[in-house]
Amino acid sequence: MAKRIVKQPKPEKIPLSKEAIDEKKSNLNRLVSLRKEVMGRLIVAREMGDLSENGAYTAAKHELGSIGRQLRQIRYVLANAYTPKVLKADIAGFGKTITLKNDKTSLTFILVGQYESDVDENKYSLESPIGRAVVGKMVGDKITIVSPKGKSEYTINLIK
Repeated sequence: MAKRIVKQPKPEKIPLSKEAIDEKKSNLNRLVSLRKEVMGRLIVAREMGDLSENGAYTAAKHELGSIGRQLRQIRYVLANAYTPKVLKADIAGFGKTITLKNDKTSLTFILVGQYESDVDENKYSLESPIGRAVVGKMVGDKITIVSPKGKSEYTINLIK
């Protein structure tokens, strides 16, 4: 019986700003150091004797697992990250600060990739409803944003 070879699809490239890549690298270094520290605590806890009732050992193992998961995720992101060129033209795209206005509100945000989006910091993903609505548009263009709250219409007021 012949073995079936299943090809894994290539991971998609992850758009990240230079600042986000630097932050991920810093976090990676911090986690590697923390992992060494926790490994030391695990060794000490293991030497205490009975592992079935050793809370320090159990806690260190759980912490080590958590650190391992975080390290795998950061390494995956960094291995597939790239920094897109920010277009000089006044076209909405990655890295651009955009201001939308309508009769009721004004909304200013930066377009980023999904791995660095943070609504609290006004960083919206290119894949978000707002991101999809504005990408490729110019100042003065009218857009409709479809979200779970319904449809909202805006005019692009500023791109920088």
